[in-house]
Amino acid sequence: MFDSTFDATTITTSGANIFARAGGSGPPLLLLHGYPETHVMWHRVAPALTENFFVVCADLRGYGDSSKPEAGENFINYSKRAMAADMVEVMQYFGHEQFMVAGHDRGARVTHRLALDHPQRVTRASVMDIAPTLHMFQHTDQSFATGYYHWFFLIQGSGLPEHLIGADPDYFLKMKMGQWSAPDAIFDDEAVAEYLRCFRNPQTIRASCDDYRAAAGIDLEHDEVDRGRRIQCPLLVLWGSRGFVHRTYDVLSVWRDYAEDVQGASLDCGHFLPEEQPDDVVARLKEFFTQ
Repeated sequence: MFDSTFDATTITTSGANIFARAGGSGPPLLLLHGYPETHVMWHRVAPALTENFFVVCADLRGYGDSSKPEAGENFINYSKRAMAADMVEVMQYFGHEQFMVAGHDRGARVTHRLALDHPQRVTRASVMDIAPTLHMFQHTDQSFATGYYHWFFLIQGSGLPEHLIGADPDYFLKMKMGQWSAPDAIFDDEAVAEYLRCFRNPQTIRASCDDYRAAAGIDLEHDEVDRGRRIQCPLLVLWGSRGFVHRTYDVLSVWRDYAEDVQGASLDCGHFLPEEQPDDVVARLKEFFTQ
């Protein structure tokens, strides 16, 4: 899926060991994946972007082949602040003090925090198929709770979600991918096999739950402190027209409360834009990140 254009490496940051693949030449562009996948989700997008950019595809801490630290007090080790700090150090490892970033799902939430905490480093950003975490929790209704029930399931304590998911991780991962994608979506068998390999690790299941637990706790505390602060760099927002987010939120309107310079569009797909509509994603990212 990733040819010899990409070199694989593991970078030791202040809080985790981050697995990444990097290749291409040009301005640096960081790509961040979502739940329950890994950096491999960019396999239909990243090779085309290497024509214009130096592309880094990283596994977030807790996912893929990155390390899975213990949660820490109030799940602080899975705060988006900690995960964003990892990525600053990853890009420094590759020699880049400033960079652009595109994130999908959980990776988009890390992108949001990156742009807030490190505005001097992030020159342009793109978020895919999300609304801001604070907005979503503060506007919870039956529609949101039904469509995003996993937000409330994964945060439960006493090892409950870990135990239930761990009984059949293959079923859970394939079920969620099927629920969130368009009915005609076709995923690469090799990519799905890689997601399953990583998700079968009990520590991945635990760490990914801790990611959601942080989102319902420490992340909200950080977001409350930053209420009213806006992303300063240009922001591209993309979402699936056959997904959930746009049915509950006016996506662009919401993001314009959180960022100064927002543009965006829907793509004809479900949740997994880089895999369901890779050509459209490539075209839009190239256009946006070369402005």
